[in-house]
Amino acid sequence: DGKIFSKRKLVHVDLCEGVLCKATVIHLKKKDVVKSSVKGIDIEFDHEKLATILGVPGKNGICEYIKDVWEESKYTKPLEITRRVANNETLTAARRVKSGEMNTFQRFIHFLVMKNVVPRFGKRDTSSFMDLTYMDHLMARRLVNLPRVMMRHMSYVISMKDHELPYGDWLTMVFEEFGVPLVDKKGEEPKRYDYFEETFLTMCKLTRENGVWWMGSGENEEKR
Repeated sequence: DGKIFSKRKLVHVDLCEGVLCKATVIHLKKKDVVKSSVKGIDIEFDHEKLATILGVPGKNGICEYIKDVWEESKYTKPLEITRRVANNETLTAARRVKSGEMNTFQRFIHFLVMKNVVPRFGKRDTSSFMDLTYMDHLMARRLVNLPRVMMRHMSYVISMKDHELPYGDWLTMVFEEFGVPLVDKKGEEPKRYDYFEETFLTMCKLTRENGVWWMGSGENEEKR
């Protein structure tokens, strides 16, 4: 029908709130493990198990987690990223970028990042350092290790007070994997702002082929 969702349709918000109350993150030398109990069923997974459940790559890819300090790394050049996303080569210092400074495609990527990669509440018209980092990775087509990012983000949120656990839409798949009964839960239907219209996606220079939207349409440009 010319529309796609920005996230999965069924979201068991109340169960995610329950997970927040009981979830713990065990910090091991090489990986974190989430342990919890939902409706009497024990749940335990690391990033590799999460990758298998979600059906996404989990062994390779970038998983930087930036909060208050935006440091330079192999792929992350704060000033260069700021200039690219703000569309302003004259900037002399790295900073957050407002959505009004972004072009249509950048706003689309920003929306995906703050809704799916590192979701958060609060101001959404200004990008965080982490938003900008993952926007740049995605626009440069670098592989992002989503399961690792999710584990680190959940670990941070669990350490905070009065924060709901993010990734309610993705965690629905985790609940199903561990056999948590969801039949009596209605979930949450997508809202109007969870849709992307075909016209908007076309403005972002995405192309549709066999029902799938791709970045890149040139003959010598790989589709992603």
